[in-house]
Amino acid sequence: MWYISTRGMAPRVNFEGALFSGYAPDGGLFMPEELPQLGSETLRQWSTLSYPGLVKELCALFLGPELIPRDDLNDLIHRAFRRFRHGEVVHLSRLRNGLNVLELWHGATYAFKDLSLCCTAQFLQYFLEKRERHVTVVVGTSGDTGSAAIESVQGAKNVDIIVLLPKGHCTKTQELQMTTVLKENVHVFGVEGNSDELDEPIKAVFADVAFVKKHNLMSLNSINWSRVLLQMAHHFFAYFRCVPSLDTQPLPPVEVVVPTGAAGNLAAGCIAQKMGLPIRLVAAVNCNDIIHRTVQRGDFSLSETVKPTLASAMDIQVPYNMERIFWLLSDSDSQATRALMEQFERTQSVSLPKELQSKPSPVLSGPRLCSQVPGSCPGCWADPRDSLGDLSPGEKGDTLYPNAEERRLDTDTSGHN
Repeated sequence: MWYISTRGMAPRVNFEGALFSGYAPDGGLFMPEELPQLGSETLRQWSTLSYPGLVKELCALFLGPELIPRDDLNDLIHRAFRRFRHGEVVHLSRLRNGLNVLELWHGATYAFKDLSLCCTAQFLQYFLEKRERHVTVVVGTSGDTGSAAIESVQGAKNVDIIVLLPKGHCTKTQELQMTTVLKENVHVFGVEGNSDELDEPIKAVFADVAFVKKHNLMSLNSINWSRVLLQMAHHFFAYFRCVPSLDTQPLPPVEVVVPTGAAGNLAAGCIAQKMGLPIRLVAAVNCNDIIHRTVQRGDFSLSETVKPTLASAMDIQVPYNMERIFWLLSDSDSQATRALMEQFERTQSVSLPKELQSKPSPVLSGPRLCSQVPGSCPGCWADPRDSLGDLSPGEKGDTLYPNAEERRLDTDTSGHN
């Protein structure tokens, strides 16, 4: 399978090239040139698989046996999940009134990013050993990405990892998870500013193709296609566990509520939709609500400041994976996506074109969650009686499916994707 940039100005690459690139040379993000379409029979077969088994099938579709033979792929994924605390790796808890919670926190750092990073690190080391190469991973974090990335590669002889940690902008637990690792290949630096501000110099570094090549740099943030690929498994697994039978036609929809920061898990869900999975995505954010405003009224623009909340990993104003969603929404129109993103980078404010706003959105605008530091976000849902189980998708009067009788799922995603 080949991968192309959302901005259409970079050469296409295979999975290995996308894995080691992070940003494409033209500043875009890599996406599959074509998305495989899954019929009802394939979905029915996949519905009986364990979570690791489902990851193996998805990866086999997007990697190809010429890069990683199937036996090697199975071994890598088995190795990646062996330290998870739950026997299923991922577990669905059933609550009342058709509400379910997908437990994504059973990895070493308790962040959902353990799931994608442990596999991505296995792929990374597989290729490095095969090519006898060494890389330096550069990661910007608001907390959970940094600790999960460190956990996935600490002690690896062919990988060094540099993590930029914004001072005062992540939880104490996450800070300790990063700063107490004593392996020689782990380097953590505290920096001034928030996670959006530290993403800017990282993107500038990766834009210097000669510098990146000279120093063998790569990223494990969710700009990396491998992260998004592996997060697609969350949506497939959740759907199969929520739907009692796949024998009916059409297949019943499942509503998936995705708390999100940089929109990696959201982009993964949109791709799963495009492949034929009948899910409806609801984006749930805190008062740093650029995704909410984009979905609701096409307003993709920065607020004056990032407001600190209790969900620090969601305190993000530049959700870079929205570029992948815009590309999907525009029917893979790289020229339109490039123009949109370049305008945003110049002006920090974009109104989505009418032709995009008029298309059926793959994402619904959900409520802004009450996760604020007291007094900091007066516009959030502040009443503790307001829970996801009581709220319909979208703000009151603003749902595309106001009377939908369907199963709901809340994915436990804790932030900066």
